[in-house]
Amino acid sequence: MKNSASNLPITQALQAQSGQLLPVITQALSELQYTQIVHQRISQQYREGSTEQTQESKTQITKQRSKQSCYQGITRARHVEYGSVIIKWELCATSIRLQSVSDLTHEISVLQALYTSQKTQVSSITPPLLAYHNVEVDTLEQSQQLMVLVMPYYESGSLAKLLNHHVSLTDKQKHDLIKESAHLVCNLHNAGWLHNDIKPSNILLSDNLTSHADSDCIVPDLLLTDFALAQRNDRPNAINFSGGTPAYLAPERWQEQRATIQSDIYAFGIMMVEILVGKRPFNIDPQSNQSMTDWAIQHCQQSIPKLPLEYVRYQSIVDKALAKRIEKRYQSMDEVIANL
Repeated sequence: MKNSASNLPITQALQAQSGQLLPVITQALSELQYTQIVHQRISQQYREGSTEQTQESKTQITKQRSKQSCYQGITRARHVEYGSVIIKWELCATSIRLQSVSDLTHEISVLQALYTSQKTQVSSITPPLLAYHNVEVDTLEQSQQLMVLVMPYYESGSLAKLLNHHVSLTDKQKHDLIKESAHLVCNLHNAGWLHNDIKPSNILLSDNLTSHADSDCIVPDLLLTDFALAQRNDRPNAINFSGGTPAYLAPERWQEQRATIQSDIYAFGIMMVEILVGKRPFNIDPQSNQSMTDWAIQHCQQSIPKLPLEYVRYQSIVDKALAKRIEKRYQSMDEVIANL
């Protein structure tokens, strides 16, 4: 599904509709005992739906396919039991909800599967799933289903936020962040899942600090979030989800091949360079009118940049993580950790 909020006319329409949507969502959350509700983000997406139409001459009903709007958002709030929380929500017409599995429904199912897995300690991978709700509301002149996913709010934010202050990080802290991130992805793979959207903004900094003998090595514990594109890694013939973040998407994904452990490893390699030098190894002109083509060229054809001299010891790891061909890439995150 494509986010339509980048289109100016649709963005303006979304702003107008949010005036109707957000009060209804606020009311629904209030009835679920959430307070201090602050809506941080709202986006509009389109999903295939169907409408029924009667053909009088034949006295029969036919279904016509159409694209119908769904809305997604991020909201901060407080709860008497959970404390400060972040709420991911999705609002779709009831008819659409019955016809397809939404990103948020899928994410909830992945989190539930992780928490029932016996293969690993899930607390080392993702924040706890505090609650999820599915309520019916009336807005925009129709019945809508509001799906809500509730997780803890972490004051420290994400790794992306930390990298905004990249110059303040010591080399030891950078190494520790890389190593902790590698263990995080490895734990997910060992639990039987691919993430398919590894990037700094999807790695949260928990409120716990891991300290070492050297005070320069104090780093927060890391947690993965956003499992909307996650897949089981033991089902090689499963239909692949489309999507992902272009700046972190492996060459084979641009060639319409399925996601694999090596795809996550490639995204980790991009992030590793970002942690070390403060920017990604591949970039495009933000004003490009053919950005997807430009990203494909970068990932599939552009050579892997050389790291600055002070990080040359990481070059062989970066080269193997970002290898264009899967067979030349690391085969597991355990190998990456061993090299680190």
